[in-house]
Amino acid sequence: MNVLSSGETDGADIRAVIVTAHPDDECMFFAPTIVRLVELNASVHLLCLSQGNYYNQGTQRKQELLNSCAVLGIPASRVTIVDHKKLPDDPKAEWSISLVSALIVKHIRAHSLNMVLTFDGRGVSGHANHVAIHKAVSHLASTGQVPNDCCLLSLVTVGLLRKYISFLELPLSWLLFSSLCCIIGSQGYRQAKAAMLCHRTQLLWFRYLYITFSRYMFINTFQIIPQGPKNLKIY
Repeated sequence: MNVLSSGETDGADIRAVIVTAHPDDECMFFAPTIVRLVELNASVHLLCLSQGNYYNQGTQRKQELLNSCAVLGIPASRVTIVDHKKLPDDPKAEWSISLVSALIVKHIRAHSLNMVLTFDGRGVSGHANHVAIHKAVSHLASTGQVPNDCCLLSLVTVGLLRKYISFLELPLSWLLFSSLCCIIGSQGYRQAKAAMLCHRTQLLWFRYLYITFSRYMFINTFQIIPQGPKNLKIY
């Protein structure tokens, strides 16, 4: 297991992209990873595949996302927000796996990225849009469309109890196998909380409970998405 915690060495060779579905995913689920990668001097990009326009707040949520990324250490020049009619912010919508795959691989090649981090097959919250991204990245991996030096990682979904015991979940995550573990301390948590508070349109009462109790505000664990044979041909 690779552990990224405070005081780790330089990561300037890392060129990573966090692939999310909606504005606020970056801080609700991936804040520990972003904070640690930025601290390691990695080049961190964000690819958000919708504006979060489910309640017709897309324009405002786009700005909230840029503000959140600035707090987390990702400059606006490295934030890409997709607005595509076939990728609506809708838990009932079936996103096109081929379209999502094409957008992701285009981003990887355009920025010479060597690390992709996104949701696993359960999408942390079970949201269909999250799951679609995992399916797309898995498709890229199995069909050999990703460069050889690019590592694909999926954020581990945990059960309800583990999800909401805050930092008390850290020892268990430490003991269980994962390919990558990102942990932040009190300063990193304050940064993650500040990023969450940028999403003012989303700050319903239960979001404050999430900020306080969710383990995803303190720790991220990832598993590698295995890549299949390159240039596979069947005759």
